Amino acid sequence: MTDPARPAALAHFEEIAGDYDAVLCDVWGVIHNGRSAFASACDALVRFRARGGKVCLLTNAPVPKRQVLRYFEPLGVPEEAFDDCVSSGDATRALLERLSGKALWRLGADEGWEHDRFLYEGLDAKFVDDPAKAELGLIIGLRDQIGGEHPESYREELAAIARTGLKLVCANPDIQVRIGDRLHWCGGALAQIYEQEGGQAIYAGKPHPAIYDLAYEKLAALGVPRSACLLAIGDGPITDLKGANAQGIDALYVGTGLADHAGDDFLSDAARLLAESAVTATYAQPALRW
Repeated sequence: MTDPARPAALAHFEEIAGDYDAVLCDVWGVIHNGRSAFASACDALVRFRARGGKVCLLTNAPVPKRQVLRYFEPLGVPEEAFDDCVSSGDATRALLERLSGKALWRLGADEGWEHDRFLYEGLDAKFVDDPAKAELGLIIGLRDQIGGEHPESYREELAAIARTGLKLVCANPDIQVRIGDRLHWCGGALAQIYEQEGGQAIYAGKPHPAIYDLAYEKLAALGVPRSACLLAIGDGPITDLKGANAQGIDALYVGTGLADHAGDDFLSDAARLLAESAVTATYAQPALRW
């Protein structure tokens, strides 16, 4: 008897490509690893588009779309692999725009004002150094995430801020991301601690609805209605797959991202990982390939 909680093994994306009008495809961990593109994954998306399918990339990167795309050419991601892209940065900007005029306290990624400015450039944003004087907080990332800093070192600081009742907007819900062969902590890990300490975090990226609403707008502009057959492709159980489950979208789990699938039985390993994360996937593939 088939286990409904166990994803179906998929050797080639071509086997199911004809069943879907469009895909919502994760970026980091699916089509590149932060160092170079995954050629087979990019080829699969190019071939899917050549057969008439639409591809909207969906990433939790805490920067707007234009910043996501500017890294593609150096990494080797071809323009032919996608039709459009939506980022957590786009959804965060939309949220900040609705909350414009508030005094913001910011926890930036590697203290990169130069890099992070794209989130709020052109918005009515006033920043303060003291969270006690802020009306809203913005978590972008750890102050030294590349250098190996751990989120737990922020617990005391975040607990004190949580007691003030300040709401924190999390620009990147990811807990970790793989850069090359190493995992690095993301803003979502800090937001998680903040909630554990009684604070309230507001998320714009996956698995939360705001980023999907933007994606549906992009697909509609491409001629793909919300009622079309959609497939989500991702490597993150608590972001990509949880989001797809909440949206009622079929999902393909690929093993090229966060998890280390070193064993011989990829499907059993993947099924165990998904069960531990309380999510499901329609299909599972070690790496996206046509």
